Amino acid sequence: MPTIQFKTDVATKKQSVEIFQQLGMTMPDAINIFLRQSILHGGFPFEVTVPQYNKVTMDALEAMEQSKGKGLRGKDINSALADLKAEEGDE
Repeated sequence: MPTIQFKTDVATKKQSVEIFQQLGMTMPDAINIFLRQSILHGGFPFEVTVPQYNKVTMDALEAMEQSKGKGLRGKDINSALADLKAEEGDE
C-alpha cells in the first residue's frame, strides 16, 4: 500500500487525533475516508469558503488572539460574548 506524508502544525495534529479517537478511528482511517469521499464527489466532500464574519466577531477574535483569553479590550469573555450575540441579533 502506498504511503502519503504531509506536514501540519502540532496543535492541528493533536486536535485531529483526539477527534478521530473519539470516533474510533486513526488519522490514516480519517484521511482515507476524506480521499474516498473526494473521489465520490469529484472534489472536496464539503464546501470550502472563506468565512465572512461581522466586525464585532472579527474584533473579538483579534482581541482574543492578542490577549490569549485573558480578556477582551477591558471586558471579560462573558461580556464580550453577550455583545457578540446582541450584534448578531441586530443583523
